[in-house]
Amino acid sequence: MFGKDIGIDLGTANILVHVRGKGVVIHEPAVVAVDVNTQKICAIGEEAREMIGRTPGNIQAIRPLKEGVIADFTITEEILKYFIRKAAGRGFRPRVMVCVPSGITTVEKRAVIEAANLAGAKEVYLVTEPIAAAVGCGLDIAAPSGSMVVDIGGGTTDIAVISLGSEVTSQSVRVGGIHMEEAISRHIKKVYNLAIGERTAEDIKISIASAYPTPDRKMSIRGRDLVTGLPATVEISSVDIYPALEELLVTIVDAIRGVLEITPPELAADIVNKGMALTGGGALLDGMARLVQEKTGVPVTLADDPLSCVVRGTGEILDSLDRTANRSQFIASYTRAR
Repeated sequence: MFGKDIGIDLGTANILVHVRGKGVVIHEPAVVAVDVNTQKICAIGEEAREMIGRTPGNIQAIRPLKEGVIADFTITEEILKYFIRKAAGRGFRPRVMVCVPSGITTVEKRAVIEAANLAGAKEVYLVTEPIAAAVGCGLDIAAPSGSMVVDIGGGTTDIAVISLGSEVTSQSVRVGGIHMEEAISRHIKKVYNLAIGERTAEDIKISIASAYPTPDRKMSIRGRDLVTGLPATVEISSVDIYPALEELLVTIVDAIRGVLEITPPELAADIVNKGMALTGGGALLDGMARLVQEKTGVPVTLADDPLSCVVRGTGEILDSLDRTANRSQFIASYTRAR
């Protein structure tokens, strides 16, 4: 059977799949529901996410990827097999490009490559998330000038200055959207004595969380009162949530400043002129672009559809592999495994 080209953004929170010629065809949570007694997978993706917090004791909803890398190899192999078959169909052995964080180790790279091979890939390529994000949001990374991208994902924030098709300076910090949700849950528990689930914490992050405290944004949340043990409802505002996120926001901003401080002067001048691109789900946090711009003094542009920038970039890079004239610009960005 002939093959297809598939790009996969293997994220901690979500998995996106791009099929050549079709665009982004899958965008589902990176969640798997497993029967702990039999170790059988019951559901993957959106169906598994619906089970979070609502399953019997023997069914556990887990995330097989932690901070952008494989935490459970066997389940990651199954989830890759599921999404590859869903995107390409049974019997196809596609070329697959997988996005990984900049700070991934050699051992972690091998784990991703092996999982993709076992899942049915004919050839496997790895590309770092900043490179894919930069291509996906339309930056000309092959030019002899500096481009800067900040990709705030579910498990990591990847920052890179790119020139001539490769990363000149980069840093990956293991802070992302999942950590924000965990911080919100802890904060609500500490301040209001209210236990909330993952989905409620995510709703809070999306609805009212902000990089700046704004008291006019409020919502009611439901959970379990830790004192009485009974269901309870509490009204909160973004001012109440801001302290939970402040430390994480400082970590992200400090990492961005750290990359800028070690960027060669000529490239730094290019970045001041062109600005930096903000991608990833975390970039959608209200006020995030404004915060980064104020703290760094560099213009910040929020990418169009920041959630899909990385996976769209993988599709464009895969296309370039068949164009001999353009192949060299990405030669340092991918690793091929036979």
